[in-house]
Amino acid sequence: MAIKFNRSQTFATGGTVTSAALHNLIDGTDIYPALITDQSNLATISTADKLLIADTDDTINAKSTTVQNLFDQAFSGGTYTTLNLSGALTFGTATGNRTVSTTATITTGTINNATLGTTTGTAATFTNATATGANITNGTIQTLTSSTATITVGTFSGAVNSTIGTIGTLNNTNLVSTTGTIGNFSTTLVGDMTISQGTATAGTRLAVLNTNQEYTRAHNFDATTLTSGTSIAWNLSENQVARLALSTNGTMADPSNKVDGATYILSVTQSTGTNTLAWNANFKWPGGTAPTLTAGSGKTDIFTFVSNGTSLFGVASQNYS
Repeated sequence: MAIKFNRSQTFATGGTVTSAALHNLIDGTDIYPALITDQSNLATISTADKLLIADTDDTINAKSTTVQNLFDQAFSGGTYTTLNLSGALTFGTATGNRTVSTTATITTGTINNATLGTTTGTAATFTNATATGANITNGTIQTLTSSTATITVGTFSGAVNSTIGTIGTLNNTNLVSTTGTIGNFSTTLVGDMTISQGTATAGTRLAVLNTNQEYTRAHNFDATTLTSGTSIAWNLSENQVARLALSTNGTMADPSNKVDGATYILSVTQSTGTNTLAWNANFKWPGGTAPTLTAGSGKTDIFTFVSNGTSLFGVASQNYS
């Protein structure tokens, strides 16, 4: 058996043991490491297991504490500048303020108030996070103030204020973006979207109502077909450019949804034989006389109108074949 104690006091065989010598025997004893290393190994450590601690406030009596208390108080009260962890660090649920700095990786933790430096969060949930250089790939972030963060697949359920960040693919309910670049943005609006402040700068694929722009591709209204009959309806909100193949004598009814200042075009072709076309009183013509439709199968007349919101003022270009 290995020696457990080093005794500085020795006794001669058959000698006399004094009281002072007995005190010296105890006071001068050092404990060898074998006292611990010779014990049987404990394969699993419970948080309730106890350790013997030398209390700095009590120099006479040693005291015990649990493994849980040891790590709770040591990590919460100490500062560790070069702490290296080889395994996965799980934060669990942090109810207070947590500062996660430099290169920490958070996989499944829930962090209520986090200040992120260069943190990478893969599946973490952040309720109130301030990110300065974080890369968050699959996290759920409810309220985020972002400066230079790059967020690739994040889901945002609260208000997002992005000032300089680049957001790749974003599904979001409340987004305020001042300088950020949004790569692919897809949203389904359940109500109306209103932009009340700020100046919109039109890019090459964006049309702005109150800005002069030069289009590099054609912009037009698809021609739609009206139904021939004795009374012919024309919904101007859906048929700004319309065609009519007239197969019977008919009358153009008062068009619906007229807009002040809008222009409308109607192409009328004789389908078979010669048919007549009368016009509602809200169609106005030069001199007050409506044009007579060109006779003959296949003949086409084109009518162009400008509206004042109540009437349509028209001119005719006729006899196309």
